[in-house]
Amino acid sequence: MTTSSLQTSVAVFALVALHVSALDTFIAAVYEHAVILPEKTETPVSQDNALLLMNKNIDILEKAIKQAAQQGAEIIVTPEDALYGWSFTRETIFPYLEDIPDPRVNWIPCQDPHKFGHTPVQVRLSCLAKDNSIYVLANIGDKKPCKSNDPTCPSNGYYQYNTNVVYDKKGQLVARYHKYHLYSEPQFDVPEKPELVTFNTNFGNLDECFAPFDSH
Repeated sequence: MTTSSLQTSVAVFALVALHVSALDTFIAAVYEHAVILPEKTETPVSQDNALLLMNKNIDILEKAIKQAAQQGAEIIVTPEDALYGWSFTRETIFPYLEDIPDPRVNWIPCQDPHKFGHTPVQVRLSCLAKDNSIYVLANIGDKKPCKSNDPTCPSNGYYQYNTNVVYDKKGQLVARYHKYHLYSEPQFDVPEKPELVTFNTNFGNLDECFAPFDSH
């Protein structure tokens, strides 16, 4: 395993006070860390090995989430590619992906971990939000099966999306956003159309849940 050379070698943690309509202000935490990267390979690793690496990065995020909650943050925003890095092909990213449902299913992964199949990353992120009573915005990979009669269906039978998710203080999935403007990301597909994602909180309505390059 290696650590990112493109990010800082130490964790960066910031608390920001923002103005919203529901409350006078709320505290948001923004976090960055040196990602533990997989070894470069042209052959996909096993799902177990992929999860092992992601859990090592989630271990780092867990400390930041707890610290943010202890300092009064209502929400923490974690980095893009923070769970596994960015240098992949369509084939090598696949073991890191999970099927992320539409938030309208009202799902709390921490309480119902097997409802949508094998989703250990979503379960752990949900539990971190729930156990620390904080909104958690995280970036993970989504896979969506498609049918062979779909003319744009990729050869492996799945659309693969760079995805932001948000879990509320109860651990419920409240937002899912598929990145539209990809930058040197051959492992992911562009969604059919740009998405405008909003979610309600006890401290106001947050209008955007985007990834870098989609903010421009």
